[in-house]
Amino acid sequence: MDFIAGEVLYFNKPLTWTSFDLVNKFRYKLSRKLKVKKIKVGHAGTLDPLATGVMIVCTGKATKRIDEFQYQTKEYVATLKLGETTPSFDLEKEIDAVYPTEHITQEMVGDVLNSFVGTIQQIPPVFSACKVDGKRAYELARKGEEVELKSKTLVIDEMELLECSLPVIKIRVVCSKGTYIRALARDIGVALNSGAHLIGLERTRIGDITLDKCMNPEEIDAFLEEAVGDRVADEAGAAPIEK
Repeated sequence: MDFIAGEVLYFNKPLTWTSFDLVNKFRYKLSRKLKVKKIKVGHAGTLDPLATGVMIVCTGKATKRIDEFQYQTKEYVATLKLGETTPSFDLEKEIDAVYPTEHITQEMVGDVLNSFVGTIQQIPPVFSACKVDGKRAYELARKGEEVELKSKTLVIDEMELLECSLPVIKIRVVCSKGTYIRALARDIGVALNSGAHLIGLERTRIGDITLDKCMNPEEIDAFLEEAVGDRVADEAGAAPIEK
């Protein structure tokens, strides 16, 4: 494999890791293996630390394809807890309000999910990487500053109820770029005249790349050993590390 010319790799991001953690870990191991000081590595489609699943990582000149991958359809499996909300819409923040759920039925959940299929407007979470006056929204939110984000037009291709053990539901979502599943959880809670937050999220597909095609971080060393072997930096076409 030629990582300088560019390769596209698929990873299963672990829980609690940031997307940058995964990229940085791979970049470090790759540069050491190739014996180069620097190599371009980037990812397509950020995942929150509390989410797991498919992440596409590009190296070298293949980083030019990142936008292409980001615009591909994504699939998620999300677990929501109804009747409780948090400021971050997931488990990052503590529960800030509790709502009744006794009126909610499985049929009602199914109807609400169907109502989200198609073109929708969604306001991103304030605890997100969206920019406000040049700053990340989450940086302002964590300082306690008021953040106002504009709604975005998104497309939800499919919404399926996988499990219903009220007040917990598990759903499958197929959606366009820019969809915040945390915000979708918030909006589902509101539509059910209750509240909701995300307690689990896995991205199961980007385009035609599914989890079964992805590498776990603990497999990186063996993968690089096979892909690179003992080739020296000159063979990789890059400058060696200075000693």
